[in-house]
Amino acid sequence: MEYLWTVFCGESDCSYSGGNQCSSSLVSIIYPSSCINDMFVIFVDLLLLLLLLFDFFCKTLPRRIQPSTRFQCFHLLQISSTIFNGGLGLVYLSYGVWILEETLRNGHTTLPLHLWLVMLFQGFTWLLMCLTVSLRGKQLPKAFLRLWSILAFLLAGFLAVLSLFVGRRVTIKTVIDVLSFPAAILLLLYTYKGCEYGEVVQMDGRSSLHAPLIGQDGGNSKIDSCGNVTPFSRAGFFSRISFWWLNPLMKKGKEKTLEDKDIPQLRELDRAETCYLLFLEQLNVQKQRRPSVPPSILWAIVCCHWREILISGSFALLKILTLSAGPLLLNSFIKVAEGKESFKYEGFVLAISLFFAKCLESVSQRQWYFRTRLIGLQVRSLLSSAIYRKQLRLSNAAKMIHSSGEITNYVTVDAYRIGEFPFWFHQTWTTVLQLCIALVILFHAVGLATIAAMVTIVLTVLCNTPLAKLQHKFQSKLMVAQDERLKASTESLVNMKVLKLYAWETHFKNFVESLRKEECKWLSAVQLRKAYNVVLFWSSPVLVSAATFGTCYFLEVPLYASNVFTFLATLKLVQDPVRTIPDVIAVIIQAKVALARIVKFLEAPDLQSGNIRNKCNMEVLEHSIFIKSANLSWEENSLKPTLRNISLEVKPGEKMAICGEVGSGKSTLLAAILGEVPCTEGKIQVYGKIAYVSQTAWIQTGSIQENILFGSKMDWQRYQEVVEKCSLVKDLEMLPFGDLTEIGERGVNLSGGQKQRIQLARALYQNADIYLLDDPFSAVDAHTATSLFNEYVMGALSGKTVLLVTHQVDFLPAFDSVLLMSDGEILRAATYHQLLATSKEFLDLVNAHKETASPERLAGVVSSKGHETSSRDIKKTYTRKQLKESVQDQLIKQEERETGDMGFKPYILYLSQNKGFFYISLAILTHLIFVAGLISQNSWMAANVQNPHVSRLKLILVYLAIGFFSVFILFIRSLAIVALGIQSSKSLFSQLQNSLFRAPMSFYDSTPLGRILSRRYYYASAKELMRINGTTKSLVANHLAESIAGAMTIRAFDEEEHFFAKNLDLIDTNSTPFFHNFATTEWLIQRLEMLSSTVLTASALAMVLLPPGTFGSGFIGMALTYGLSMNMAFVYSIKSQCILTNHMISVERLNQYMNIPSEAPEIIEASRPSTNWPAVGKVEIHDLKIRYRPESPLVLRGINCTFEGGDKIGIVGRTGSGKTTLISALFRLVEPEGGKIVIDDIDISTIGLHDLRSRFGVIPQDPTLFNGTVRYNLDPLSQHTDDEIWEVLGKCQLREAVREKEGSLDSLVVGDGSNWSMGQRQLFCLGRVLLRRSRILVLDEATASIDNATDTILQKTIRTEFADCTVITVAHRIPTVMDCTMVISMSDGLLVEYDKPMKLIQREGSLFGQLVKEYWSHLQCAD
Repeated sequence: MEYLWTVFCGESDCSYSGGNQCSSSLVSIIYPSSCINDMFVIFVDLLLLLLLLFDFFCKTLPRRIQPSTRFQCFHLLQISSTIFNGGLGLVYLSYGVWILEETLRNGHTTLPLHLWLVMLFQGFTWLLMCLTVSLRGKQLPKAFLRLWSILAFLLAGFLAVLSLFVGRRVTIKTVIDVLSFPAAILLLLYTYKGCEYGEVVQMDGRSSLHAPLIGQDGGNSKIDSCGNVTPFSRAGFFSRISFWWLNPLMKKGKEKTLEDKDIPQLRELDRAETCYLLFLEQLNVQKQRRPSVPPSILWAIVCCHWREILISGSFALLKILTLSAGPLLLNSFIKVAEGKESFKYEGFVLAISLFFAKCLESVSQRQWYFRTRLIGLQVRSLLSSAIYRKQLRLSNAAKMIHSSGEITNYVTVDAYRIGEFPFWFHQTWTTVLQLCIALVILFHAVGLATIAAMVTIVLTVLCNTPLAKLQHKFQSKLMVAQDERLKASTESLVNMKVLKLYAWETHFKNFVESLRKEECKWLSAVQLRKAYNVVLFWSSPVLVSAATFGTCYFLEVPLYASNVFTFLATLKLVQDPVRTIPDVIAVIIQAKVALARIVKFLEAPDLQSGNIRNKCNMEVLEHSIFIKSANLSWEENSLKPTLRNISLEVKPGEKMAICGEVGSGKSTLLAAILGEVPCTEGKIQVYGKIAYVSQTAWIQTGSIQENILFGSKMDWQRYQEVVEKCSLVKDLEMLPFGDLTEIGERGVNLSGGQKQRIQLARALYQNADIYLLDDPFSAVDAHTATSLFNEYVMGALSGKTVLLVTHQVDFLPAFDSVLLMSDGEILRAATYHQLLATSKEFLDLVNAHKETASPERLAGVVSSKGHETSSRDIKKTYTRKQLKESVQDQLIKQEERETGDMGFKPYILYLSQNKGFFYISLAILTHLIFVAGLISQNSWMAANVQNPHVSRLKLILVYLAIGFFSVFILFIRSLAIVALGIQSSKSLFSQLQNSLFRAPMSFYDSTPLGRILSRRYYYASAKELMRINGTTKSLVANHLAESIAGAMTIRAFDEEEHFFAKNLDLIDTNSTPFFHNFATTEWLIQRLEMLSSTVLTASALAMVLLPPGTFGSGFIGMALTYGLSMNMAFVYSIKSQCILTNHMISVERLNQYMNIPSEAPEIIEASRPSTNWPAVGKVEIHDLKIRYRPESPLVLRGINCTFEGGDKIGIVGRTGSGKTTLISALFRLVEPEGGKIVIDDIDISTIGLHDLRSRFGVIPQDPTLFNGTVRYNLDPLSQHTDDEIWEVLGKCQLREAVREKEGSLDSLVVGDGSNWSMGQRQLFCLGRVLLRRSRILVLDEATASIDNATDTILQKTIRTEFADCTVITVAHRIPTVMDCTMVISMSDGLLVEYDKPMKLIQREGSLFGQLVKEYWSHLQCAD
């Protein structure tokens, strides 16, 4: 016992009691430096630590985290407590280490233990206490925290009183003990007053931020109830430190291939909803503090995550300190190996210390990396959410600046880059700190020669400044080029059907490739600068060594194994952070550019529609819609408003029709009522819930049922009624899955009429007060239009306020009032008959309609009983099908995902691109030479540092020569790697581009655009985007693209919250695999590092146990130098393997779309038609059978007919009868299952697709315009003069509209042509065919969106311009085909009749005759 007392206490200094030696009496406890006093302090410290440990093991039940509580304790008291107590703990620890060092230096022993051990215990306790209470206080029980703080307060008070009143001399320990008392007071105050537990104190106005997401059905809150939340949310301290919580998932992954359902959900704190709400809270705080200054998005992000940043920074600091202990331990080891022990068993103490230092280094670094990755995930989620939210309310002016492709880029590229920044943030200051510590160690090793090392390091960093500026410039240029290329790619892929119809795909592909060349130019510049940085910073150790050893030579500083290898080990440790400086700079630059782009987008102006729409009791209202003297304009600061002097009053329940010529402002008026068009003057007020049906159908990817419900709850009875009223019963019966049939992107597997009726059903199901219908009947046949008007508008919407934009005057008499518009103004608003009597313009409109109806040709038609639609029993005809088929039978396929190990296939694919094997062979060879050079360099130094036969000059020169040769080899390797990446990149992109542009339309019908674009993002983006699960990322991209396209409809239905909640869910679905991906990486690396620490310790023990002289001190130093950097080597190796594997995953995903079955060849040289083919225009169809997919039913079931050259052929039939499919077969968008089509004696299946499609003229069903100018949209191949273009514009009634635009032919056409009306877009398409002047012209519902007067002019133009040509017209308007030579009537994929129109009218039971009668009845009603 006496021995233990001596070991622990020694001869304790009791000068406070007159110099008498202290005894073991308890009275000695009152003396501050007595052993008993120190033992008591250590005991209390252990008690505090055990209490904390006990609480960690006794976990409380998990509770739901409310975002508002996160910032309750973020105030001055908390910050003061954290900084003061943390600093005090560090001072205690530093003083304890200093006492230990002095004890060893002076007495070559660590005894007595109490002198330094009490300082270390105090430091560790205060540091842990401050971090735990200040940063994690709300997660611990209140009673425990108060007990803990009281004990700490009593201990600090006890020590302060003794130091002030008992101690007779002032020492460092006295000062620290006195300072511990105010520190304990701060902690106690914070525990009692600083944070109120269990209460949520919301700031003023904050509830409005939370309200939209609370209680959302289908929101993220549902995840808690399922119980499949990551064990990380319930893990204790040691489980989190060791990543033990991941073991169940790792075990499951070992037993089977992991599926999506096997991966647990994120904890609530990491979900997108929580992150976004916290972000909004911080923005609100800034607004309240400084209302006149826009809130800083960067500062809001920092405030959201300051604790996590501080905690991860603490781990980063601990990692740097433990890492820096390595060279010091190495120096001591070498001295022990040389027989210079400071005390007995020093070697064993050093080995154990080395083990604990490396373990602590591993734990701290793993926590550093894991926590910063988690911060990055949260930042990425909140930014993605904010961007999505912003695009839902973006103003029209902002849309001109931020295209849909760019907005998608903000989420899929920029948000991910910013999400990577937290991982690299601590590298900025830890690198500086590590360099400073390294300089101190170097000074201890080589003295004044350290100055040369410091100067060299500074010069090396300064040399990087111009490179960093160039890197920033090139990175900015690269991102702009990527945006431009992505915008063009997206536009081409979205409009691929139009490109194929016009045979423009080669031109657009070449255009995208030209943008890709520009992108590759900047990509090469960026990658080369990175290569230069790598060479610069790998050469820095050689340069530093040269400067240092050269200075040592001239200053005659002796070189021994101890100081040389301490120097080299220190240099090796700082080499890794210095080597990452280029990466850090690149990440900072990328994040800065990306943040600037996102901030610019988030600060863009919003739609100001909040003061237009009002919700109130409809029964007491005088007006549903009230507009007074309003001027409205799509463009800011426009000299001529789009709508001028608009005054309108619509009463509740009133039905108003809006008519007028193309471009008169009808659709803009509806948009103004929705609040989409800025009101520059006047007043607009709308009262009640709105339902909106757009002119161009917007359909979501998903089932028909989901599109109809549109986020509302299912009411089965109402749902059945809606389906019946919208004439969808028969359509649903024909579909293989009924209303659960998956609709392709943008409704590609539905006809135009079906899409429009689904839109109508969506609107009706909402049971709104006001219905805004933008020409919904243009895409359906006359019978369906009649049924919809009677049952939908006049029946289901009776009592509702209805505004219907229409070109069909047949229905106008049934409306309460008719609004006549022209050139952006309301000419007159009155009843139908009043307008006929008073308005010449309206009379002209009605007469134009009668002329198109050709009444003289219909005079012989015997009036018979009106068509009676038998009432259908919905319960009999519409029953939900029992779906026994598998999900794979749906049109939209599940996204492909490789499983298991793909072996070397993706690597071989990557290296087989464009001399890839040559470049990789050169890179491997030069890298092996480089590594061999580094090893030989250190071996030379180890073997000869103490060799008396080798002079110091020779030792240094050979060492440096080997180093500079290695750097030169590294330069060659870097260039080879850059060349490999760029060349493979070009080759893969080219193959992907060719594959996509040559893919058949069936591929685009079954593949959402988001999936294709996600491959392109993988390809175009940097390594950070490779680390996520691609399939879930494509879901986010696809949902965002759809929402951008349908933003107006979403806003109209007030469904922003529903779509936002879905977006949050998709972000979490994407984040979940990403979270577990980086967590499992840290799990693996930590275990490998522990293994390497064990190996290093065992090696060190072996060196200690072996007899002195077994190994030279130089080789011992070299071995331990490599051993100390083993952890970093493991980390770098695993990270490189993960990055490489993720790159290869992206290559796998690219490969899935690089081998799409291609269309037929564009040109078949052996079978090219003559240049004037087709000369006659004769079309023969023989037993034509078409199906869209091998497993689907026939869509055309044996069509036989002949179109003579010069004939005008009309194709009619009810919606879904196969009219558009027949046109698709003519252009070979779908290949026949059987039969053939012969044009002018040439079977079209025997010639190339380009030769076929380029000889036809076509006006497609959906008019499409592209980003660019008016000239470019009419003549993208630049084949015609301006005079020819102006002539065509005159024939298309567009000359005046174009001349009014600034720039005329060079005036801007924005994405999708949204700054032109639907009718004007159709006229542009007419202009294209007039320029092409083909022998065969196809019009697919070409005049559906234009008024009758314009239709008449166009028909006359076509009759004049294409008098000798074969014109094939698919139409819903019967008058359009009355002038045709022959008419085909189709039904259910069969040719029912084919004859002259008058003969068909007179034929008994004729389908065409029935359609004419239906239309004629409308005309009579109009009279």
